[in-house]
Amino acid sequence: MGGYQSFGIIIPIFLTSFHILTLVSATHPLDPLTPFELTQVQTLVKKSHKNVTFHYVGLDDPPKSEVQSCLSSQNRPNNFLNCPRRAFVIARTNSRSHEITIDLSKNSILNDKVYNGNGYPMLNNEEQTEASELPLKYPPFKASIAKRGLNISEVMCEAFTIGWYGEMNTKRVVAIMCYYIDGTVNFYMRPIDGVMATVDLDEMKIVDYRD
Repeated sequence: MGGYQSFGIIIPIFLTSFHILTLVSATHPLDPLTPFELTQVQTLVKKSHKNVTFHYVGLDDPPKSEVQSCLSSQNRPNNFLNCPRRAFVIARTNSRSHEITIDLSKNSILNDKVYNGNGYPMLNNEEQTEASELPLKYPPFKASIAKRGLNISEVMCEAFTIGWYGEMNTKRVVAIMCYYIDGTVNFYMRPIDGVMATVDLDEMKIVDYRD
């Protein structure tokens, strides 16, 4: 009976250890980044840049030859722990977009270049939320809401990209559209027509307002 009890204790310990191992290290060269690796990326980038925002973090896919080598029989006993792991990051700091490649195996930044082409990184949740809240504290917007006889506590706003139409010089801005909730779950059915704000995401302020 004691043997069965010991075996019953060993299984949960083994499963817990396996779960912790998979959180720390990938078990295949093409596995997504683990929570440990994501923290590693965040630490390295924040050491290199101040006031940085992350817009993409993912696995930098290794060349096919590296994957084939890692999948060969001679490497299998090592559970792929010796396979090179790299991460690719798109981040914003000082109004510039950075493309960063990180060697996770060596815990170092391999490449960090400023992107000067057309377009900007995707929006992240934090900046969308902050930009969407700006009109609610903006006096001209509050006056527009009062003029329509609406309760500003029932107003919510969302940020939308405005597109790129071939301009040489652009800023990273979004259009803010607002809606009136007033008890409905489908606020998209109640847009506040005629009102639009434009927010500069780098300066995080309203740069144009129309009513």
